[in-house]
Amino acid sequence: MPPTTSAAPPEAGAAHAGHYRWWIIGLLFVITTINYMDRNLLGVLKPTIQGDLHFTETDYGNIVFAFSMAYAAGYASMGAFSDKVGIRIGLAVAAIIWCAASAAHGLVTSVGGFVAARIALGIGEGGNFPTCVKSVAAWFPVRDRALATGIFNSGSNVGGLLAPLIAAFVTVNWGWQAAFYVTGLVGFIWVAFWLVMYRAPEEHPKVNAAELAYIESDPEVPRKHIPWAMLLRYPGTWVYIVGAILTNPVWWFYNNWVPSFLFSKFHVNLLALGLPLVVIYLMTDVGSIGGGMLSGRLIKSGFEVFTARKLALLACACCTLPVFLAPMMDSIWESTLLIGLAMAAHQGFSANLFTLVSDTLPKSAVAGAVGLGGGISSIIAGFSAAVVGRVLDATHNNYTLVFFVGAGAYVVATLCIHLILPKNRADLISGMAPAE
Repeated sequence: MPPTTSAAPPEAGAAHAGHYRWWIIGLLFVITTINYMDRNLLGVLKPTIQGDLHFTETDYGNIVFAFSMAYAAGYASMGAFSDKVGIRIGLAVAAIIWCAASAAHGLVTSVGGFVAARIALGIGEGGNFPTCVKSVAAWFPVRDRALATGIFNSGSNVGGLLAPLIAAFVTVNWGWQAAFYVTGLVGFIWVAFWLVMYRAPEEHPKVNAAELAYIESDPEVPRKHIPWAMLLRYPGTWVYIVGAILTNPVWWFYNNWVPSFLFSKFHVNLLALGLPLVVIYLMTDVGSIGGGMLSGRLIKSGFEVFTARKLALLACACCTLPVFLAPMMDSIWESTLLIGLAMAAHQGFSANLFTLVSDTLPKSAVAGAVGLGGGISSIIAGFSAAVVGRVLDATHNNYTLVFFVGAGAYVVATLCIHLILPKNRADLISGMAPAE
């Protein structure tokens, strides 16, 4: 028999509660989709733009590095900004910045221009995930948070799926510059809907008393103000930092180089590249929602919260291992399925990693902690991107070493999280205080 959890109260209240919280998740899903459309478009269009501008893999690695450094700054600063000004304004400001930057990509004609555009994009996009995770903490009880996170996080997969479709259609008809204008415009339309539809749950006229009671039904980490500089004194912050440092560089490699890998290994054009990428991102959608659902199901079946999260992380980590075979495959579809499985597993892993922050910290500090950890991991991802570019130039686009490193990163991350995380959430809540 699994151990009995102390964090999962009866589900009776859910039957009578309203459902506006799922509209909020829908909005977060859409903006995360837009976030990844804007981010992935350059990677999808890289072969086309590279043919026009003649930049090297090292140049491209430097462009990704610039984005990473800006994303790190945006992740940390915009997370703290959202903790200060609130979810509604914080996410709207972030979206306005990055959508303007995305559209600006269509105006540049040099490596330096793309570096500048990516810096602006990174600063704005850094606000998306800290604020979305904070929104989930505000709108969902503990037992539903991993699923809710998996749903909004699946928008990153849909964005990755739409990017090649938009890129192929728009580029063939109007040129690659127009693709950036289209995705930038969509983001501004979302901002208008967000400002009209979002309020805090306790203030929202569409949230009834039963739904508010359900949202607040699980035991929470004691409410207290945690200065940004003090976040490193909490184990939940370190869980996210370590997990993100070890896995985010792998995810960034997938998003920035998988189109180029398939293009260079199998010699397909932009239109033929679209279907494999669509399959990959459909698989990642399943992984994102499935990974979040797995830990939620384990909690509801009686597993302690932290035990359920760790088991979900371990299952996802095991699914990343076969990806090291991708460069050795003779068929584009064999490589596609291996990469799709690894990216799906990353998203399931990520859904639980994000949720551990809201499991271990007061709601008021969630965006700041995610921003801090994401900022640090983005710096590491930036340096890793620069290294990847140089490795690929030096080995004439041999991806074997890069995929091998990515295959084992998640197992190492899971072990580190197991060692850092307290034994159970009930003890953390009852005795939570900064370590002296």
